[in-house]
Amino acid sequence: MAKGEGGETCGVTATFLQPKAVSVDERRLKQRDVRKNLSVCNKLCYAIGGAPYQITGCAIGFFLQIYLLDVAQLHPSSASLILFIGRAWDAITDPSVGFLISRSKWTRFGRLLPWIVCSSPFAVASYFLLWYVPDGNVSETGKILWYLVFYCLFQTLQTCFHVPYSALTMFISTDQKERDSATAYRMTVEVLGTVLGTAIQGQIVGGADAPCIHENVFVNASASTTEVNTTQYSVNTSISQLKNAYMMAAGVIGAVYILCTIILFAGVQERDEPCNRKAQKSYSFGKGLKLVMSHGPYVKLIIGFLFTSLAFMLLEGNYALYCSYTLGFPNDFQNILLVIMLSATLTIPFWQWFLTRFGKKTAVYVGISSAVPFLILNVLVQNNLAVAYVASFASGMSVAAAFLLPWSMLPDVIDDFKLKNPDSVGHEAIFYSFYVFFTKFASGVSLGISTLSLDFAGYVTRGCVQPNAVHLTLKILVAPAPIFLILLGLIIFKLYPIDEEVRMKNRKALEDLRDNGQDTETDSSELCSIV
Repeated sequence: MAKGEGGETCGVTATFLQPKAVSVDERRLKQRDVRKNLSVCNKLCYAIGGAPYQITGCAIGFFLQIYLLDVAQLHPSSASLILFIGRAWDAITDPSVGFLISRSKWTRFGRLLPWIVCSSPFAVASYFLLWYVPDGNVSETGKILWYLVFYCLFQTLQTCFHVPYSALTMFISTDQKERDSATAYRMTVEVLGTVLGTAIQGQIVGGADAPCIHENVFVNASASTTEVNTTQYSVNTSISQLKNAYMMAAGVIGAVYILCTIILFAGVQERDEPCNRKAQKSYSFGKGLKLVMSHGPYVKLIIGFLFTSLAFMLLEGNYALYCSYTLGFPNDFQNILLVIMLSATLTIPFWQWFLTRFGKKTAVYVGISSAVPFLILNVLVQNNLAVAYVASFASGMSVAAAFLLPWSMLPDVIDDFKLKNPDSVGHEAIFYSFYVFFTKFASGVSLGISTLSLDFAGYVTRGCVQPNAVHLTLKILVAPAPIFLILLGLIIFKLYPIDEEVRMKNRKALEDLRDNGQDTETDSSELCSIV
């Protein structure tokens, strides 16, 4: 009887445990799906979080130089100093913030989202003050200090937003396809952000009447005092209208910035694997830097995109001046910039399909090099508005590739690093911050050099006519220099080792590691519950 009872008991136990094992497998599959899959709403909310950086960056990139020269009326060398120091400072803050983020503790909202939310209101306030001209008889030195302080402050706070937001790509999903898809959503919204930034800044500022100043307007001895006073009053009134327009645009952009931050925080969940939290080690800044910069694929990637980013930064920083003065379209340049950004927005889905079909390295070669013939066309054919629009639309296709590809390839490099350094985790923010560091530092140098070049060429602030040397300098800055940098970057990309075959192998290896780790964790929890 005891034996039978024991056998019966064992049979009941075996029958009882079998469905439990099935339910455990189902739970594991569900956990893996949750870990990987993102809804369209999640992707959209994540993508919208990228808009503030692009909106403000586009406004600063296209308009800050011409604002400092023509509205704040700073000397070109002073404007160059502000742009160079501001960009250099911005570059320095990126690795610093990235290191601090990598040392941050996890909260109920994650490790990255608190940085994004807390920095946003202060960033908006400093951005608004960046577009304010101090009242009264403020000296040139006083204006330099004002714009330096608020430019550097805004860049620091913007870094506290952008570095954790960029690293968030690695924490919304562990699946490469989901991350690539989310990145495509993000790039589409970011290019839309540049369109929005160009539209808000360009249309509001373009609506202000600000005629150019003839060089001899105040030195013509035959002009009467009444004529001179009337002309001076008209010029001052126009500049006052421009000041108000820039501040109005800053207010609208600031409101959009806050709205996008709220949507990001409400619609995105920051995920992390428990094993990462347990295995995470604390490294010094120097050791973390050495570890990241010793990874060959990462170094080749950032150097390649360093040069291609420099090319588009030079184009972005000088194109408004080129359209206004060299092409002779002072009232159309904001619409031309808008065409570039609209073209980039429309072609982001195409480049996402292209990189999926032909691979990311092929997309780099085709996408970025496609700008070269149209940059040449834009310089050779002048005083033709139709050609300018066509060249701008075609160039926007290459801008889309330059937007999408770096951020799509960087997660592949981090995955490769994780496989080769399995004991080193928590370095995602450092990878992203140093990528942004090199790009921003180089762009600061390029903007500083371009503004100094205009100064040496004899740029006339708000002049109706610029010297021939200025026209020649602008031509070089928007065509030959970017083309040279693009070709240099593409040559370096030949050395980049992560092609589609390597990427798929890495993906499979990481999936196996995560599944094994998930199985081990689930088995341990079951053992604990049985005990």
